[in-house]
Amino acid sequence: MRTIVLILIGLALAGLAMWLSKPAGRVGTAWLFTGAWLLVTSWNLYAGMSHGYSLQEELPIQVAIFAVPVIAAWVLTRRRG
Repeated sequence: MRTIVLILIGLALAGLAMWLSKPAGRVGTAWLFTGAWLLVTSWNLYAGMSHGYSLQEELPIQVAIFAVPVIAAWVLTRRRG
C-alpha cells in the first residue's frame, strides 16, 4: 500500500511541477524533479532498511517508486503548453 501511495504522490508532484512550469522551462523542471525524487526514494530506501528489510528486498520496490513518476515527468516535458 505504501508503494502505491508513494507512486501516486510522485505522479501528482510531477504533474503539478510540469503544470506550473512554462513550456520552455520544463526540461529544467524535469531535471529538478528527478533529483528531488531521487532524494525521496533514497530516504525511503534508508527507512525500509532501518526497519529490517534487506537491500535485495527493497531495491526493486524503490526502483518502481523512482521510475514511474520520473518517466511521467519526462513524458510531460514533451506535451505542448
